[in-house]
Amino acid sequence: MPATHRPRKGSLQFWPRKRAKRIYPRIRSWPKLDEVRLLGFAGYKAGMTHVIAIDNVPYSPTKGEEVFIPVTVIETPPLKVFGIRTYTKDMNGLKTYKEVWTTNLSDDLARKINLPKKYDEKEMNRRLEEIENAIEEGKIVDVRVLVHTLPRLAGISKKKPEVFEIAIGGDDVKKKFEYAKSIFGKEVSVKDVFKEYEFVDVCAVTKGHGYTGGIKRFGLKLRHHKSKKGRRKSWSKGPEGFDRVLFTVPMPGQYGFFTRTEYNKMILKISNPSEFDITPKGGFLHYGIVKTDYILVKGSVPGPVKRLIRLRKAIRPPKKDYGETPYTVVYISTSSKQGK
Repeated sequence: MPATHRPRKGSLQFWPRKRAKRIYPRIRSWPKLDEVRLLGFAGYKAGMTHVIAIDNVPYSPTKGEEVFIPVTVIETPPLKVFGIRTYTKDMNGLKTYKEVWTTNLSDDLARKINLPKKYDEKEMNRRLEEIENAIEEGKIVDVRVLVHTLPRLAGISKKKPEVFEIAIGGDDVKKKFEYAKSIFGKEVSVKDVFKEYEFVDVCAVTKGHGYTGGIKRFGLKLRHHKSKKGRRKSWSKGPEGFDRVLFTVPMPGQYGFFTRTEYNKMILKISNPSEFDITPKGGFLHYGIVKTDYILVKGSVPGPVKRLIRLRKAIRPPKKDYGETPYTVVYISTSSKQGK
């Protein structure tokens, strides 16, 4: 038995470490709620700043004191609900049944997907009736909405929107469908989905670093400077005569640009520039000016600036009691970030 032991280099919790298929993630699972409401939203990462807040968390060592909290600014322009998608269920799981699109589709949506050439209000009403009949017959088990972003309203110079679906809370399919019809063809703001001091899960694609070696990718220890075969290479590739290299051996490869989810991020503030201008002097680095609604998320979030960040209601919220107002923000830094 060896005298010392070290854990393996690099976690196998995220494996394989491959590039994401697209630049914004897909959310596969949603929390179960009794309330009929949207369970997610999205925004563009503008940058980071810090706030000074009074700690009101019960049993906190710094309760009643001012604390320094780093926050991430996410600009959240409204989302356009342009479709309703329904699902049936068979032995293989959920399967798309029918979907209906609104007639007032945005021109920018054609930059992302192919729009129907002949689609009028009669066709839309016919599809809505088919869905209602299927709900009465018990064929449909879930209803979700199709949304696209409005990047023209944000501070980034972008026209092509992102398209994704958002689940609706509740157990009754009829109530879900009625709620989906109430927001069908309309714009939804972040204040309609989330509220301050609510916990959310942040889903995004991390910053890409390309093809890197084992030192940076897995944190291998540098070999001795007298090693004849290089200092930054991995050590043993496995037992002799094994005829292959195991996937657990830390090897060079892709590092970054991975789809990741960070759980239980607190929203400290939801506001817009008319209430408080969050843009620092000179603008956010590589982003610019925040023009629409924004949220302040406690801590950091994955991905570089300008990347789309998807927010989901916390699927496993913390059991700790944070109170109704865990923090009272008294100061938000808008100092210039140009020198950093």
